[in-house]
Amino acid sequence: MASSSSTVNPFETAKQQVDIVADLIGLDKGVREVLKHPKRELTVNFPVQMDDGTYRVYTGYRVQYNMARGPTKGGIRFHPQVTLDEVRALAAWMTWKCAVVNIPYGGAKGGVICDPKHMSKNELERLTRRYASEISMMIGPEIDIPAPDVYTDSQTMAWIMDTYSMQKGYSVPGVVTGKPISLGGSQGRGEATGRGCAYVIREAAKDLGLKVKGASVAVQGFGNAGSVAANLLFDEQGAKIVAASDSRGGIYKADGFNPHALEEHKAKTGSVVGFPGSKPMSNEELLAAKVDILVPAALENQITKKNADKIQAKIVGEAANGPTLPEADTVLYEKKIAVMPDVLANAGGVTVSYFEWAQDIQGYYWSLDEVNQRLERVMVQSYNDVHKVAQERKVHHRTAAYVVAIQRVVDAMRLRGTYP
Repeated sequence: MASSSSTVNPFETAKQQVDIVADLIGLDKGVREVLKHPKRELTVNFPVQMDDGTYRVYTGYRVQYNMARGPTKGGIRFHPQVTLDEVRALAAWMTWKCAVVNIPYGGAKGGVICDPKHMSKNELERLTRRYASEISMMIGPEIDIPAPDVYTDSQTMAWIMDTYSMQKGYSVPGVVTGKPISLGGSQGRGEATGRGCAYVIREAAKDLGLKVKGASVAVQGFGNAGSVAANLLFDEQGAKIVAASDSRGGIYKADGFNPHALEEHKAKTGSVVGFPGSKPMSNEELLAAKVDILVPAALENQITKKNADKIQAKIVGEAANGPTLPEADTVLYEKKIAVMPDVLANAGGVTVSYFEWAQDIQGYYWSLDEVNQRLERVMVQSYNDVHKVAQERKVHHRTAAYVVAIQRVVDAMRLRGTYP
C-alpha cells in the first residue's frame, strides 16, 4: 500500500504545510525557521542478540520537535522503512496535532528500522529494552512521553516503562502511554483514535447536511483505527460499511457488511481478503469508490495529485497520518470534498494518551464512560475551532487546522521568548 510513499519525502511535505500557513497568518522568517526545525534529534545504533545467539546492529531515532507548549509526545514505530525524515515529519505533525486539540504537549516521534514480522517475541523484547535504554536520557513524564505506533503495542510500552523504571529504581508509569490497564493504562485508549475519528466525521456530516445513518463507508486499512472507526460508525451512527482493505488486498459488498464479522474473519485468516459474500477490490478502486465517507487508515501518501480527481466521497476522515499530499488537498477542496485532516481526525489517540498520563501523574483513574465523554468533548470542540477558521478564511480544513495549531504554538513561543 505504500508504493507511492518512497517517492515523497514526508518531512518536505510537513515543511510545505508550515509555509502555507505561515503565509496565511503572516509569520516572519525567523519564526518560520524555528517551526521548520526539530528542537532535538537522536540517532542510536545498538546491538541486539538474536535467538540463534548472533548479534545484529539496529538503528533507532527519537525526535523532539517543539516543546513550547509542554513535554513532547509521540509514538514509536518498528518498521523496515523507518527514516529520520519520516520521524521528523511525524514529530512535526504530532506538534500540530496536540495543539489542534489544545492539550499541553509538544510533538515527538521515534522509530527503529527493523522488521517485526520476522522477529520472535524475545527478540522484540530485547530490541525494545535496548532502544529504550539508549533513548532513556531524553524521555520521561516531564520531558517526552512515547506511545505505540506502527507495529508496536501495549506490550512494547510495558517493556519501555519497565526498562525506564529499573533505571530510576522505582515505577514510573507516566513515562509512556498506551500501556496495559494493569500497569496504569487508561480505559478506552485502544479505541481512542478510531473513536475520535468517528466523532469528527459525525460533526462534519452535520455541517454538510449528510445523514450518517445509511451513509456508505469505505475504510482503507482495516487495522486498529480503521476497524474501530468502522465499528462505531456502524454501531452508534447506523452507517453502511461497504468496502475495507489491508496490506494484502481489499473487499467490497454493495449492500454493506457487519464490520465486527469482518474483524473476526481477519483475526482467523490474517486478512480481510476472502470475506464471505464480498468481491475483491484493489487499493486504487477502494479510494475511488462511490461512497459517502472514505476513511484512509493505512499509511501516508495515499491520496496524491494522480488519484485525487477520482475520489468520490463527500467526507474523507483521515484516521492515518499524512494520507493526503498537499497538492491533492487543493483538488479535493475544489471538488467540495470535506477532508477531515489527520491532525484533527486522528487526534483522539493522543487525547486519551494525555488522559492516561494525567491519570498516572495523579495516581487516580477514570471509568471508560468518563474517558469517552471527555474525549467527545475535546473532539467536538476541536472540530468546531477548526471549522470556524475554515469558514472565516475560506480555506480547507487541513489549512484551518494548521492555522489553529501553529497559532497556538507561536503564541506559546512568543510568550516564553528565547533563552538566554
